[in-house]
Amino acid sequence: MSAPRPGGPPEGSPWDEQAPGPLWSEPGTLLEHVAVAVLGIDEEGRICYWGPGAQRLFGHEAADVLSRPADVLFPAAPLDGPPAAERLAERGRTLGYWRARVPTLHRDGRVFDCGFRVFPVTGGDGRSVILGLASESEGLDRVKTNLAFLDALFETCPIGLVMLDENLRYVHLNQALADMDGIPIEDHIGRTMEEFMITSDGGEYRRMLRAVADEGRPVVSTLVVLRTPGRPDRDHVRSVSFFPLSRAVGTRPGVGGLLVDVTDREQALVEAAAGRQRLALLDRAAARIGTTLDVNVTARELVEVVVPDFCDGSVVEVVEWKDEREVFDPDSVLVTRRIAARTCLPPPAPELVGGLESVTYPPGSAIHEALRTGRPVCVPVDDAFMARTVIHRARARLLIDSGLTSLLIAPLIARGTVQGITMFGRSSGWPPFTEQDLSLAGELASRAALCLDNARLYSRVQDIALTLQRELLPTALADSPSVRVAHRYLPGSHATEVGGDWYDVIDLPGGRVALVVGDVMGHGVPAAAAMGRLRITTKALARQNLEPDSLLRELDACAQDAGIAYATCLYIRYDPATGLARIANAGHLPPLLRRRDGSVETIDEVLGVPLGVGDVPFLTTDIELRDGDTLALYTDGLVEARGVDIDEGVATLRSQLGGAEGTLEEEADGILARLLPEPPGDDAVVVLARIRRLGPGTGPDSRD
Repeated sequence: MSAPRPGGPPEGSPWDEQAPGPLWSEPGTLLEHVAVAVLGIDEEGRICYWGPGAQRLFGHEAADVLSRPADVLFPAAPLDGPPAAERLAERGRTLGYWRARVPTLHRDGRVFDCGFRVFPVTGGDGRSVILGLASESEGLDRVKTNLAFLDALFETCPIGLVMLDENLRYVHLNQALADMDGIPIEDHIGRTMEEFMITSDGGEYRRMLRAVADEGRPVVSTLVVLRTPGRPDRDHVRSVSFFPLSRAVGTRPGVGGLLVDVTDREQALVEAAAGRQRLALLDRAAARIGTTLDVNVTARELVEVVVPDFCDGSVVEVVEWKDEREVFDPDSVLVTRRIAARTCLPPPAPELVGGLESVTYPPGSAIHEALRTGRPVCVPVDDAFMARTVIHRARARLLIDSGLTSLLIAPLIARGTVQGITMFGRSSGWPPFTEQDLSLAGELASRAALCLDNARLYSRVQDIALTLQRELLPTALADSPSVRVAHRYLPGSHATEVGGDWYDVIDLPGGRVALVVGDVMGHGVPAAAAMGRLRITTKALARQNLEPDSLLRELDACAQDAGIAYATCLYIRYDPATGLARIANAGHLPPLLRRRDGSVETIDEVLGVPLGVGDVPFLTTDIELRDGDTLALYTDGLVEARGVDIDEGVATLRSQLGGAEGTLEEEADGILARLLPEPPGDDAVVVLARIRRLGPGTGPDSRD
């Protein structure tokens, strides 16, 4: 017999737990094939506890062994040594814990090798019991061997291995996968796999993993193109296989996976993915750039499209030419105005891109080169670039500290005119700009330049239209002794904000007063010009003392001569001596009349057809106005705003007019606040005229 080892049984003896075992591959989980028995041995060496697993391992019912000597579980003791049960109990009591392999006797007479773990337990009565845990050695060997194999596999396998829980969060992964992701193992644990997989497949990869977890459908050798936060500079192609983990008692469900980087083998797939990403970026640019005719908004849309999907930072700068016909001179200093900037880098990058409004570039700069050739250029952020392009030392220091390592400069040119430049910057986490990137930047810049040019042209036309409209509309309406007027004009907030709404109050011979409101169809300079022509003509005709229907007939002829296809006009002539108001209407919304008692009437006896139609007579109607009555004239922008039905809008105006209190100016403000809580989509006009009778028996208007 070999000499005993210190603290343990002799090597090679039945008590040696280091006996080797084969590698097994079997269905189910490892522990499902290992029965664990729990038994207790009292101070007299008798069995005092028999757990459920003991019957499976030893074959004895509890009633057959309880209170019997524990020697019943072991073969006969050798002549030169103590019985196995006695030795187990003695070692457990003296050492506190003992493990060994012991030949064990099954109820059917079979002898098998069994591993024991024994230790003392003291009960409440002070008595000591030896508690034993026993398992068949062959099964334990298989578990240990397989676990050792799995540990070695996770430690040394060059293929990425991963275990995910049912929420697709990392439970375990090997170093190979961590290296592929470029992120340490510990930073994965507890986070979802989706956080490390940046794909452009519309969520297909995530849905595939979810199907494995929920439906148990394995995935074998599927190719996936992705990027990871640890390696965002390039696309990777991985061949992935996923399978559901077995759901043994006490374990959580989940997903296991094997991932192989096959990027080099699948380079064509990588290039195709990059091409799809460029097309997707162009699609987003087409949808999001140029949604308004506003220069600043268009520039912001460009930088929002490219950051962070194409670069880490971007700016848009426009050249403020004194004369649009001015030709770019590459030998002159260039001054630009920065109108948009965006970056996803930490400070000081935000200060770099957003800290300037006016930028000066010396002759020979990289910006001059891009504008001279009309093509995008790519430059590294180095000393040569600083010397050629950045003239302020403080700005140069910000650029160096920002983390940007390369810039792509694309000219903004439209209709042969230099509009400005856009710059795209990348940090060291990105690969250098490629020829494909330059081509993409050129397409983005071309679209942005066209949109900017359209916005600039529109702004010029809009300025002309606004100036014309302001000059043609009355800035103030003088009160007459018989009519006190409050008026409001609110331009539309849409791109076509200059419209054809107009109004006027005209003093007539004999103390009479004319109230006029009209609307020319269309927007912009043509509508403003047509409106001005009709307003001036109406004023000239009114002072000829024409009847309202005759005036509209002449105005209709003027509209036809001027090519004004559609315009409306409401004309009211009031005589304070008689209290009579004569009304003619060319297709305009009917006026409202609020009596002094608060009741409101709609004067819709005559509506007529719009101006410009021709050969249709206009009718008139007379109403009597009393002291303190209020007439309300308005255009459709007041009652048809934001998709509100026009009848509903008129009803709201009637209600507001009937309940209004205070001065005439306060009433006008209240109407706008009630009917137009937001800027209107179209021009809106409201004219309130408070009537004063000057005939016998009339008194002052106490409401004003």
